[in-house]
Amino acid sequence: MPSSPDARLTIGLLAERSGCHVPTIRYYEEIGLLPKAMRRPNGHRVYSSVDLSRLIFIRRSRDFGFSIEQIRELIALSGNDAGDCVEARDLAQMHLDAVRLKLAELQALEQGMAGLVRSCTERCMGGSMATCTIFSDLTALATQPVRPGQCCG
Repeated sequence: MPSSPDARLTIGLLAERSGCHVPTIRYYEEIGLLPKAMRRPNGHRVYSSVDLSRLIFIRRSRDFGFSIEQIRELIALSGNDAGDCVEARDLAQMHLDAVRLKLAELQALEQGMAGLVRSCTERCMGGSMATCTIFSDLTALATQPVRPGQCCG
């Protein structure tokens, strides 16, 4: 469904006000997250304040790491005024759980990397590359089975 008749924003102005890049706006339009823009007689796209609000919603959702499909679900939920917001909360909770899992994995990675650096600093820094503990530690880690979520701990 094309943008509403109050369309006044060019794609450049929409990009500036929303913080999105022009190709990103075109992409969101192409995949249906943003409605198809109205066109002026010269073919240029024009957008409304409603489109701007939707685009800001999409950009902020992406900033929080929601996937395109999750954003599609949130948009659908936002259009259901009679619905219960528990569905949106559940979607956000699932995403939060995934973020926390990723954070735990990154913390394990950080600990492992700190161990590599500490080992080199304490045992071989300034020595020859042939005796650097980073290489021997990485080789030793590579021969041990890695369990999910236990990458470097």
